[in-house]
Amino acid sequence: MVEFYLQIKFVHIAAVIASGSLFGLRGLLMLAGSPWSQHALLRYMSYAIDTTLLTAALMLTTIIRQYPGAQSWLTVKVLCLVVYIVLGTFALKRGRTYRARLACFIAAITVYLFIVSVARAHSPWGWFA
Repeated sequence: MVEFYLQIKFVHIAAVIASGSLFGLRGLLMLAGSPWSQHALLRYMSYAIDTTLLTAALMLTTIIRQYPGAQSWLTVKVLCLVVYIVLGTFALKRGRTYRARLACFIAAITVYLFIVSVARAHSPWGWFA
């Protein structure tokens, strides 16, 4: 599987970009009050992209033999991913008020960007390193 490392990494990065872009689009639609933010097509695209992202991440983890818990930067990435998912859920549908959804959306985008910075730096400090 090592011989496919670059292709899997490309798929992973493409899925990161697609996932973040789709979340950003859905968040902007939600902020505009559009029912499209919850359209089935966008939700199922999100599921497909995130499944691809997770699958590629697990494959890369296996190939490079670096695991959350053993590598601090991966541990931070996984913990921030959980925070991002929770914030995203509140931003797109569980937030009770517009203000709460807006705050969760901004926080989720910030966490997303921090996860990217951790991945690029291979440091748990991300852009603070």
